[in-house]
Amino acid sequence: MSEHRRKPPPQRGRRAASPAPGRRAAMPPSGPTTSSYGPPDERPYGGRAEARRAAQRGKGGRRRPQAGGAAAGGTTVIGRGRRPEPAAKKRFIDYPRSGKSGFRRWTPSFKQITGLTFSGLLALIGLFAIGYAWVEVPTEANAAATQQSNIYYWADGTVLAQEGSKNRQNLKYEDIPNEMQEAVVAAENATFWEDSGVDPRGIGRALLNMATGGDTQGGSTITQQYVKNNFLTQDQTLSRKFKELFISIKVGAEEDKESIMRGYLNTAYYGRNAYGLQAAAQAYFGKDAVDLDRSQSTFLATVLKGPDLYDPAGGVTEGATAEANTDRAKKRYAWILQRQVDLGDISKQERDELAQFPEIRERAPAGSGDTAQTSYLVETAKRYVLAKTEVTVKDFELGGYEIQTTFEKDKVQALEEAVDAARDEHLKPEEREMDEFVQFGAASVKPNDGAIIALYGGAGAENGHYANNADTSGVPVGSTWKPFVLAAAMEHGTYRSDHVGISPESKYNGDNEIVIKNQDGSDYLTDKNEPFRQVNDGNRDYDYITLRDAMRVSANSPFVQLGMDVGMDKVRDVAAAAGISEHSFATVEPSFALGTSTPSAIRMADAYATFAASGTQTEPYSVTEVKLNGEPEDGFEKPKKEQAIDRNVADMVTDVLQGVIAPDGTGANALELGRPAAGKTGTTDQNKSAWWVGYTPQLSTAVTMFREDATNPGLLSMNGTGGKDSIHGGDIPTAVWTTYMKAALEGLPPEDFPEPSPITEVADGPGVPQPKPEPDPEPTEEEESEEPEPEPEESQSEEPEPPPSPEPTETETCEVWDFDCDDGGGQDAGTSTGQDGGQDGGQDGGQDGGTDGGTDGGTDEGRSSGGSGGGQPDGGTTGEPGDSQGGWLAGRRGE
Repeated sequence: MSEHRRKPPPQRGRRAASPAPGRRAAMPPSGPTTSSYGPPDERPYGGRAEARRAAQRGKGGRRRPQAGGAAAGGTTVIGRGRRPEPAAKKRFIDYPRSGKSGFRRWTPSFKQITGLTFSGLLALIGLFAIGYAWVEVPTEANAAATQQSNIYYWADGTVLAQEGSKNRQNLKYEDIPNEMQEAVVAAENATFWEDSGVDPRGIGRALLNMATGGDTQGGSTITQQYVKNNFLTQDQTLSRKFKELFISIKVGAEEDKESIMRGYLNTAYYGRNAYGLQAAAQAYFGKDAVDLDRSQSTFLATVLKGPDLYDPAGGVTEGATAEANTDRAKKRYAWILQRQVDLGDISKQERDELAQFPEIRERAPAGSGDTAQTSYLVETAKRYVLAKTEVTVKDFELGGYEIQTTFEKDKVQALEEAVDAARDEHLKPEEREMDEFVQFGAASVKPNDGAIIALYGGAGAENGHYANNADTSGVPVGSTWKPFVLAAAMEHGTYRSDHVGISPESKYNGDNEIVIKNQDGSDYLTDKNEPFRQVNDGNRDYDYITLRDAMRVSANSPFVQLGMDVGMDKVRDVAAAAGISEHSFATVEPSFALGTSTPSAIRMADAYATFAASGTQTEPYSVTEVKLNGEPEDGFEKPKKEQAIDRNVADMVTDVLQGVIAPDGTGANALELGRPAAGKTGTTDQNKSAWWVGYTPQLSTAVTMFREDATNPGLLSMNGTGGKDSIHGGDIPTAVWTTYMKAALEGLPPEDFPEPSPITEVADGPGVPQPKPEPDPEPTEEEESEEPEPEPEESQSEEPEPPPSPEPTETETCEVWDFDCDDGGGQDAGTSTGQDGGQDGGQDGGQDGGTDGGTDGGTDEGRSSGGSGGGQPDGGTTGEPGDSQGGWLAGRRGE
């Protein structure tokens, strides 16, 4: 064998792959061949397939470490590795993030945030483009810019008034003062002259201030508000907001700023039924818009925020009182002035000079018609509509409503004429200073129905009187409150009657300055810790007097003590049940019984109508139907009737109040009506108001009279008015009532009131002397054996025999028919018999009628014949001369 090894055959094709650098060569399946001597045998050539397999095994396997490094001979042993895991499939949106754990798994990557932001911007741009292309600017203005009228109708269907037909006069841009434009821009949209119609910063600022409770400009620009007023509705919907945004952008791009400013100021609502700057200037300042100064312009910019809450005259929603509105308006007025300083429109010195609130006209009630009362009628009906629906003031005054009222034109005219006649007859303001500032208010309501058929609110807006005196508050009603005290006593009783209803024949101390007692008998103490003493009108004393007579003469002290005995809370409850609004109640104290509360004439007429209707109460109403664009609105059905006061109690109150209209009653002037009627006078401390409230079964009317200077609110005394020392309810107010009722009831037959059943429980007040009955003595044996002597023949007459008298006792020395005996037996007998007769039969005579009749009859004719006449069942009206004259007088006087 040759010493030289045979060369391997030449390789064909590509050279066999050698192991990669650093990678061990693949070993043959049998492992390396070794010898004790010399180098190992070379691996035999295996071809390309073997080399490829070896290379694949090298990539997929994992080395196994060997102790000491490489194997002998410099070779390494390679073990078989695990199969590699397949790669995770990629997601389009990798969230939650794969390959991350904890909070990083849920935290978007920078790439994701960037992509999301960019996508959102693209979407917004797309939506904006779609909206801008889709929304078109309307070619015509909406109904708000071309307001309709509200039409009011009399009860007979004829037109009473139209509201809203002349409350807008559009201005040219050159007629709008610069001061007004600057004030509106400062208050509403500081960037108006530069923005494109919308203000993103303003919207964001408005949202921030809404969240934090701040007060600054609104989010809507002047352009947006103009678009809303002129082209859209006031609906707070997303679609309306969407349209407003895009129309505003288009209007901002297509119209100049002057045109937008003019359109906004001509369509904005300023309150007082004024749409547009010109109408507002007239409503608040009585001048043209072109003549407005900066202070007045700033005020008008103030009320734009919400007229019902910023008009100093007050609004109609809850909390919109004159005081609260004035406070809000002054604060916003000062804020707008400061904004003008910040914008450079005025200096701080000018701001300080303008700090004084401008003088504002009184609010004139809306409406026009052929009577001075039209404005008050319209206001009353409007308040009723707003109270019965969810319609806002602004929506209502946009117009389109038809309002059917309960007002009867002839009754309204009759009431106005009655007031005018009384004013002409009794008041001479050009001669007497105390006749100045005298005002009247009146209302007339149907019993058992509640319809207000007439009212008198004042001299008329055209004469400078704007407040509605028929619906006024703040005028105490005085003694017209006493019927509620009596009704509470007859329904609930007093602590002295164990709360059993008491009779109006119960007696109370009627003297002047009596000390009022609590129910435990202690003195009621004033704030100064002194006993409360009640004063009567004219400081008169009435001694112990029945409640019926106390009502007739209007004594104060009996009803104050009666109210304490009943409980003033029950008096309040009865008044509320009768129809008095609880918000008009005064503080509950002893004087509460004398009418310190201040209900309106409408409410007093309605409450007395409850008595006229035998205790059936119906809420007063002035509207029977409302239509909007020809479609009836819900909520105007007649109010439901309710038995609020016991029927017999109400009828007994009427019975007592009929006694007030008597020759010696405080309502004597009402006798001229000439038909059954009941009523009560009312006069307040310092003679600051006088009332008469009276009724027949068909009609209840309240009349009030007071003095008040409109420029200096607060009631003034009427002492000296009309040339009288003082004005009482039985004077001028009763004259007005009588004149009106004659006309209003003309053609209606007289009706009688229901006859009440007697209330027999008598519970006198504290301190009233109570007679102690003497026990009958035991008869002696001689008296038992004595037979009555025959009656003298001359005593016989055609009249029926009187019942036999009881046998005389030891203290009695006169025989029954002993005419020569002078022990007053005739008077006593007459008193007893007359009292019983008067109490049983005399509605007007009552207990005292019988007493007086019996006493007078006994005095005139002697002994028991006069007493018998005084006790006729009808109060003595049919008695013969001489034996019943006293009973007739009692029945006539209604005592």
